[in-house]
Amino acid sequence: MKNNKKEIWRAVKFTLFSASAGIIEFVSFTLLNEFTFWSYWPCYLIALVLSVLWNFTLNRKFTFRSANNVPLAMLKVALYYAVFTPLSTILGNYLVEKLLWNEYLVTAINMILNFVTEYLYDTFVVFRGSIDTNDLAKKDNNG
Repeated sequence: MKNNKKEIWRAVKFTLFSASAGIIEFVSFTLLNEFTFWSYWPCYLIALVLSVLWNFTLNRKFTFRSANNVPLAMLKVALYYAVFTPLSTILGNYLVEKLLWNEYLVTAINMILNFVTEYLYDTFVVFRGSIDTNDLAKKDNNG
């Protein structure tokens, strides 16, 4: 029962940090979309990179409380985004530019897909074996 509570709390923290990253992504996308003459894809791509950096940093330290090798963890996240980013950028650009879907709707759909798949990937790939190993986790276990 204690482990279930811990995992539910981990999912809640991931959701909250992802929401903050989503705000960063949506605000930066909106600013770029409204104040530049760029097409969909560069606005989306820049906004995505900003949110990924924010989300990785907070989730590594506070959600997964991992003491693993930061460059290795970042490489694993980069591999996830090496797949997710081209697929979401190409599909998003197609939906917006060719099928004339609303760019904010497409960005929101991409954000939801990113949220779900990244949580699973972080849990089972990036931080597998290193969850609850950093100083915060050790302090909680000892105190």
